[in-house]
Amino acid sequence: MKNIGKVLSRAGFSDIDKQITKYKYGSDAFMRILSSRYSCHSFNNYPVSESKLEMILEAGRLAPSAKNLQPTRIWVVKSEEALARLRKVHPCYNAPVVLIVGCRNEEAWTRESDGVNAGKTDAAIVLAHLMLTATDAGLANMWIWDFNPSQIREVLPETREHGIYGLLAIGHPASQTGDPTQLHSERKTIEQMVTVL
Repeated sequence: MKNIGKVLSRAGFSDIDKQITKYKYGSDAFMRILSSRYSCHSFNNYPVSESKLEMILEAGRLAPSAKNLQPTRIWVVKSEEALARLRKVHPCYNAPVVLIVGCRNEEAWTRESDGVNAGKTDAAIVLAHLMLTATDAGLANMWIWDFNPSQIREVLPETREHGIYGLLAIGHPASQTGDPTQLHSERKTIEQMVTVL
């Protein structure tokens, strides 16, 4: 009888292990982050903790860039005054924190073969790191693309020397209105998207 607790505990862990889908190179934890992330269209006013925000920003810092030139910059908009200025040009779905991702193209690598600058790609990779880490931290988020960069530079002059390539609204979803939309589940099949040569 003394060992019944250990037996039950081991049985519980065994059941949990069976519930986890195993991939060839590990568990599906990261895939669950990818599949659970959605575009949140409405946030409540519950604050984002500093510890979570620090983790998200660290993930952005670790993002790769072409030739490791790291030309991307992140502005954290979270004070009431800064949020009010930003919301003059975009409502940002009432998020308590908005990360602005920008880049100076002259600091980014340019591909010699066709002259394409990597700045936008570098910024997109940073945005993806921020977005997925926010999801992993249990925070809803929205990658915002429908904005006027010149307006953002006007209301937030700290960004004026950079191209503005994306906004990421972060916070906790508002009841019901912050739930995933039907569009979220609409995905092309692997066969429609992938060509094996």
